[in-house]
Amino acid sequence: MEATPRLREQACFALYTASRAVIGLYRPMLDRLGLTYPQFLVLMSLWETDGRTVSELGDELQLDSGTVSPLLKRLEAAGFVERRRESDDERRVTVHLTATGAALESQGCEITQVVGSASGMSYDELVALRDRLNEFTHAIRTRESSNE
Repeated sequence: MEATPRLREQACFALYTASRAVIGLYRPMLDRLGLTYPQFLVLMSLWETDGRTVSELGDELQLDSGTVSPLLKRLEAAGFVERRRESDDERRVTVHLTATGAALESQGCEITQVVGSASGMSYDELVALRDRLNEFTHAIRTRESSNE
């Protein structure tokens, strides 16, 4: 009989607690901006490429439309984004930063630098960690899709 799995020995638990720690570190700064972490991710995506479709945002953030739509509604109500229906295809909605949303980019850059400082890791170490986590995620998602 195999030994009972120990919580602290599980990679999944380490990933879970790391995620919670990072989001917890961001929370006070995001609260001052009136944002949640998922809303911040939407803005980060739009700072890279403004005018994205709702489905593009969902794909990039790995969120379904039932999650993305309420996020966008709240961001729009706060004045950070504007949703526009495409004139040639009204089913297609693009999301654009408002001047207020675009102005948050410099503060967003400062927020992302906090994790690097708090971690005590070098830039190269953080990049290597990010790359390994992306590889890990890709491997898990590939296995998930092959089991469907």
